[in-house]
Amino acid sequence: MTAALSGMRAFTVVWAGQFLSLLGSGLTAFALGVHVYRVTGSATTLSVVFALSLLPAIVVAPFTGALVDRWGTKRSLLVSNTANMVIALVLATLLFSGAFAIWHVYPIVAASSVVAALEMPAFATLGPRLVAKERLGQVNGMRMSAIATNEVLAPVAAGFLLLAVGLRGIVVLDLITFGLALLSVAIVPIPRDTDADGEAAERPRGLLASFREGWRYVAARPGLTALLLFLGAVNLSAGFIDLLITPLVLSFASADELGVALSIGGVGMVLSGIAVTVTGGPRRRVRGILIGSLAMAAATIAGATRPSVALVAAAAFVFMGALGVVLATNQALWQSKVEPRLLGRVAALVNMVSQIPQLIAYLLAGVLVDRVFDPAVGADDVRSPGLAAVIGDGPGRGTALLMMIVGALIVVSVAVAAAAPRLRGLERELPDAVGERDDSARPVVAGPA
Repeated sequence: MTAALSGMRAFTVVWAGQFLSLLGSGLTAFALGVHVYRVTGSATTLSVVFALSLLPAIVVAPFTGALVDRWGTKRSLLVSNTANMVIALVLATLLFSGAFAIWHVYPIVAASSVVAALEMPAFATLGPRLVAKERLGQVNGMRMSAIATNEVLAPVAAGFLLLAVGLRGIVVLDLITFGLALLSVAIVPIPRDTDADGEAAERPRGLLASFREGWRYVAARPGLTALLLFLGAVNLSAGFIDLLITPLVLSFASADELGVALSIGGVGMVLSGIAVTVTGGPRRRVRGILIGSLAMAAATIAGATRPSVALVAAAAFVFMGALGVVLATNQALWQSKVEPRLLGRVAALVNMVSQIPQLIAYLLAGVLVDRVFDPAVGADDVRSPGLAAVIGDGPGRGTALLMMIVGALIVVSVAVAAAAPRLRGLERELPDAVGERDDSARPVVAGPA
């Protein structure tokens, strides 16, 4: 069946739908996070919510990754976007009926996590299904630009919309964006992976057996295994940063100022996403990932030195800009080195191994702040003049000290990774697994919906 949409045009249509979906989800997530922290005033409670955003995804990843390869990209995206709409509808019903309570956030976040475990590996397989391998850097740059624009618009827009239409109105907007994302996937034909004879590649019957095949593929390639371990180490630190930024800024500034700081950080990611889209990203991808990670570490340490919104915003700009390059480059690397028939399973494996350390960080961060660092440093004032000279004075500086330690851990992770010969030689030693693809005019066959 000849399709009107193929290649970059087809990718752009789906990308636009996902962009709107990300924006709607970002509005809801930011509004719920601010609501939970304001009501409870507890970093530990916030850490539980963050943990629930990851734990279910980790548990189901072996199954969802195999499902992506079995169902195909199109069906997986249709199912995940439909599930997101159902979750948003449940939240809207609770809000409009007046039955919404803080504890409802837990199952809603957990359900969203399960859906994300299907959606993210499915979206990771979209680019290789539609475009030539030379354009993988560009499509991943576009993906980072969408995520980054969400980082810019969602916090500021959510602050305004909370006053204008409240949490109810934000959830209604989220429902609309999910509907548009679903439509974009429905109208675009997405090819299935095929073998040399043009028939659908054979899938193992058992989902766990299928997932183990993806694990064996990575384990047999030491360079990919080393990259996976490095990603896990960096994500341990990133998990702390992700959770701690909210209580850190709210300890000396308002929610609106937090939104502005995060939005400025998002601008950095937008610019880096545009740069990767235009240039295709670093030619030496492993080196680009390591240098970007060092920039993230430097920004984390610098941003925690003083209780200043301007300083945090500048650090967030550098951090998010570097993160955009790291994420886009990393995904392009995996997409080019992994056989297409295994890409869903390997993408799920990468997400799972990256998220487990992040989950550990979420579980530890709130407890460490509330019970260790804030009491030791001083809840309202820093007790040690020497320490105050390093991290500044005032409330929340225990959180700042923990942030600086986390930044130093990223530096250590980069140093260890740079000393690993198989990781340094990954691009040279492991040939590309993605074949040539004419993404300009090749007719495609849509997978089953």
